Amino acid sequence: MEYWSFPMEDGRFGAGGALAKMDGVAPGPGGTLVYFGSEDCAVEEARVAAAGGQVVRPKSSIGPYGFISLVTDSEGNLIGLHSMA
Repeated sequence: MEYWSFPMEDGRFGAGGALAKMDGVAPGPGGTLVYFGSEDCAVEEARVAAAGGQVVRPKSSIGPYGFISLVTDSEGNLIGLHSMA
């Protein structure tokens, strides 16, 4: 996986983020993959099915960058969840 981060700076406007290139996630019709930050992405992941979504990739380590989960929302849009724990 290739990963480039754009950290937030305390006291400044803007949003932190990252660009990731990984197997199974291709550019094109799926659009941009947006990640939402959380304390523990497993907590939000556990709520996905009850909200009409589906877990695509359970909580997985991305090394020193923390953990991610990939899920679809109730409309089928792929979104990412990120946490450091």
